[in-house]
Amino acid sequence: MLFVCVKNGGKTQMAAALMRRAAGDRIVVHSAGTTPGSSLNALSVQVLKEIGAHLDGEYPKPIDPQLLSEVDLVVTLGDEAHLDAPAGVVVESWDIDEPSERGVDGIERMRLVRGDIATRVDELATRLLDATR
Repeated sequence: MLFVCVKNGGKTQMAAALMRRAAGDRIVVHSAGTTPGSSLNALSVQVLKEIGAHLDGEYPKPIDPQLLSEVDLVVTLGDEAHLDAPAGVVVESWDIDEPSERGVDGIERMRLVRGDIATRVDELATRLLDATR
């Protein structure tokens, strides 16, 4: 599976790390950006470490067309990431909560984002793993 957003520095990296934590090696997880940034979001890294999930060795990556053609599922995070998925690839779109729109910023914002993504990832992991049984 592939998580996609624009910069691939925060939310998609977070989703991928949380999916790896939830599913272990039972689901192969990738993340990429339509226009990748130059670095990971430091607050994303920090809030993942708080719960024992890590982004060691990760960095913002562009979408690999070969990988895109090989995955079964693409999840886009946010409404700015757009991609044309090949036939047979299922695409889900998640409209992630944006606490900054309510005046919540900094580490508290990122903890709320992590919570929203973690809930969605747990539900998706359960659905995908149940489908393989």
